[in-house]
Amino acid sequence: MLKQTIIGLSVLVSCTGAAAEEYAVAVQNWATVLERFVDDQGRVSFNGLAQDRRELDEFVAYIARVSPSSAPEQFDTLAKVIAFHINAYNALAMHGVLKEDIPADFDSFFKRVGFFKFHKVIIGNKTTSLYDYENKVIRPLGEPRVHFALNCMVRDCPRLPRQPFIAGELEAQLQAAAVEFFTSDKHLRINNQKREVAVSKILSFYTSDFVESNKRQDLIGYINQYRVDAIPASYRVRYLPYDWTINHQP
Repeated sequence: MLKQTIIGLSVLVSCTGAAAEEYAVAVQNWATVLERFVDDQGRVSFNGLAQDRRELDEFVAYIARVSPSSAPEQFDTLAKVIAFHINAYNALAMHGVLKEDIPADFDSFFKRVGFFKFHKVIIGNKTTSLYDYENKVIRPLGEPRVHFALNCMVRDCPRLPRQPFIAGELEAQLQAAAVEFFTSDKHLRINNQKREVAVSKILSFYTSDFVESNKRQDLIGYINQYRVDAIPASYRVRYLPYDWTINHQP
């Protein structure tokens, strides 16, 4: 798996030289973390990671120095920018859970505010929060499928894949993430008897990213793009409870 990832890194950047090599090494560190400490269900072995976090720390240190904002010449396509930000967000969230001594959950409003708004991260020499990173940097890129790739390390986030997002494969990766999300009983459940569909609250948090109308009912049309079996447009849409428990391997 790691050998395949190394080969795939050749498509990460089109530039050559030290900067490209440094980026390839950084993403390889992230690939190692994902392969070693994330299982097929997307759960993280935080206890194991806490004992051997060198690759994660090195990737986070790279993110602190380099970003599409600080080094735009390295990220000269939208795919490169988006791939960087997805990997960076997921790594920073994982790193943040370790810094918080692996809390059990973010169940309360105050816990969520503390972690997502007041826990500071550094990206390309700029200090921000995970909340502002997502809402002021990532969402304005205009790719709604990132919401099926970003993982804040709790159970009801989309599954964390065991490989990095890579610019040359990004379209296929995002498409697969969206299809998986909308065909999983964890995130979408249809009740034909009641003529309703229950969907993840992620679609409530970011409705305007998915449908221009910002109307809940119009989400069915968006969802059906990623399903073989279409949901009738007349079905009522409701939201599933969101589980903020840390996505820790048992």
